[in-house]
Amino acid sequence: MADLRELQQLLLDIDDQLATCMRCGMCQAVCPIYAETGREPLVARGKIALLEHLGHDMLRDVDGVKDRLETCLLCGACAANCPSGVKVLDIFIKARAAINTFKGLSPIQKLIFRGMLVHPDRFNALASLGSKFQDLFVKPASEMLGSSCSRIPLEALGGRHFPALAKRPLHADVPRLDTPAGTSGIRVAFFPGCLVDKLFPRVGHAVIKVLKHHGVGIFLPDHQACCGIPALSSGDLRSFNDLLDKNLGCFGRGEFDYLVTPCATCTATIKKFWPVFADSADAGRQAAVAAIAAKTLDINVFLTDILKVRPEGLSSHGRRKVTIHDPCHLKRSFGIAAQPRMVARLNPEVALVEMKDADVCCGCGGSFTLLHYDIAAKLGQHKRDHIVATGADTVATGCPACMLQITDMLSRSGDRVAVRHPVELYAEALE
Repeated sequence: MADLRELQQLLLDIDDQLATCMRCGMCQAVCPIYAETGREPLVARGKIALLEHLGHDMLRDVDGVKDRLETCLLCGACAANCPSGVKVLDIFIKARAAINTFKGLSPIQKLIFRGMLVHPDRFNALASLGSKFQDLFVKPASEMLGSSCSRIPLEALGGRHFPALAKRPLHADVPRLDTPAGTSGIRVAFFPGCLVDKLFPRVGHAVIKVLKHHGVGIFLPDHQACCGIPALSSGDLRSFNDLLDKNLGCFGRGEFDYLVTPCATCTATIKKFWPVFADSADAGRQAAVAAIAAKTLDINVFLTDILKVRPEGLSSHGRRKVTIHDPCHLKRSFGIAAQPRMVARLNPEVALVEMKDADVCCGCGGSFTLLHYDIAAKLGQHKRDHIVATGADTVATGCPACMLQITDMLSRSGDRVAVRHPVELYAEALE
């Protein structure tokens, strides 16, 4: 009965939000999926037309509806360019949740979300075990990019090149921090995110180094959980709220002025999706979520807008050519583009060169790349071509998921272009 009430409420919420769509088609002009496939039903307008009869269509062809909704990067280009202000991502996530409530999770989703992700210590232990035995299954692909590939052909991997699990995740080197504000007078909570912790711990170390350099106190609680976006984007609201509760428990233990993260996706999830999709039954919990969301900042924004750190001189005289990829969850969600460039330029060796379509999606889209690697790879190849055309020796981006996708594309093409986070470039200048 509870599931039926939840499904009814989701369908009512979707109906209320659909009314604002004028069917103008502006979404079509900016949709990366449409640009690659030419399929109108995959555009936001096409999906919204489908959702007008969601209850009926779920009964008739739930798998078909599910497939069409999941053929979406959740990049936010449609929402950012919508003249009516339709909250497209909210609608799509609620629709996925409605389908999940009606159809149920697949066994693999239950295993990943409810068996592993909502148990941070178990997740960490499994990742640590995987790092010890991964050499049996993967081999180096590009030493420069630090990428690997499967030793045996596996259809599930689709020929991907990917960073191996870190031998030492960030939480192993820095289990927790609780330092007072220094010369800056500011103390922040640090949310590294799963990919930084387990694949790119060097980014986490760079953040800590930069914060300490500027006299910022750091509260890094142990037992942090995933921000919840994998579960949320799959429509699993139960796991999402379980993860949210675990993180509220962690960060509720400390006092801080801001919560900073080097992950664009975590920034968007905490700042935008936590308040919208948190179970609102408990007013105190809702207030706690809103308070943390209001304090959350991307690390690039914190450095430039709060600490007022500024580069010296122009960006064209350095010896290291760097181009910037704008993650969807920074540029589309918050209009953040100047700040990552400014942080990269804090390294005096950096000379910025702009790529074509720097703010067009790289094709990752989280689980999208697992479900639709053919489309993801085509979009990623366009991004790779634009990067290489600049002649840059490094591409920097503020999203670890984008780092994964771009690493895959560059490694498979044999390119010698390093992939870095802007804060890494700044941290190198402090050595």
